[in-house]
Amino acid sequence: MNTMSEYEYVKVEVDEGVAIVTLNRPDVKNAMNLKMTGELSDAMWALDSADDVRVIVVTGAGSAYCAGIDLSEGAATFDSAGHEEHNRRLNVTDEEITDRYAFWRMRTPTIAAINGAAIGAGLTTTLLFDIRIAAEDAKLRFPFVQMNIIPEANSTWMLPRLVGVSRALELFLTGRFVSGAEAAEMGLVSRAVPRAEVLAAALELAREIATYAAPLAAGVTKQLVYQALESGDRRGTMTAETRLTWWAGTQPDTAEGVRALMTRDVPHFKQSKQTVVPDGLFLD
Repeated sequence: MNTMSEYEYVKVEVDEGVAIVTLNRPDVKNAMNLKMTGELSDAMWALDSADDVRVIVVTGAGSAYCAGIDLSEGAATFDSAGHEEHNRRLNVTDEEITDRYAFWRMRTPTIAAINGAAIGAGLTTTLLFDIRIAAEDAKLRFPFVQMNIIPEANSTWMLPRLVGVSRALELFLTGRFVSGAEAAEMGLVSRAVPRAEVLAAALELAREIATYAAPLAAGVTKQLVYQALESGDRRGTMTAETRLTWWAGTQPDTAEGVRALMTRDVPHFKQSKQTVVPDGLFLD
């Protein structure tokens, strides 16, 4: 296992194609300060650019996943000076923040292993990942409007698509706690498992993807799914699927995938997940 140690509040380990990114401020339940926020983004994009990383799992150190934004400075966290400091420290504008945290645009599949409480930004940021697995007894909450703050991290776009508009608004407007088990029932997370099994379940899924999913096809499939969600163009999506299927059939890893499937062997994919797709194949 290779450990990347250049971060202060984020720990990164890579083992056999699977990266584990651990939010690492357990003394404050992994609450996000500006340095952790920047380190998380830097680590995620660095891992996405690494061809030996086929899946990224994000979890929290200690008993919590993430308690949200560090509120040690109180309401000043969100005032004009706090806004200016946030953008200055992260070297972004309000418009650029989207690109920096648009993890859905990565070619690498991402999994949130929600091992404990996920509150506020600690929960909304999991919606930037592809798959979520939660502890059955994890406490999850969107407390934004109770602080006169607006839900962020693209959550007002994604949450209604996961749980429906009525239920999303209930969660946003009441800010009530839900358990990981209830979150699984409503579709907020893919599944809920006993707390001690969360990371193991996420890693089992990650290793299955890392072993059997062709990196190129996995990344392109992700891109197509999210484009389809944004466009709502069913006919155009089917056309794009057709174009992309025929193009993928010309790629070297397709022969390897077919061989492995037919012989029930483990595939040995060699193409980069960042392989460029020719213009005109995705949705117009």
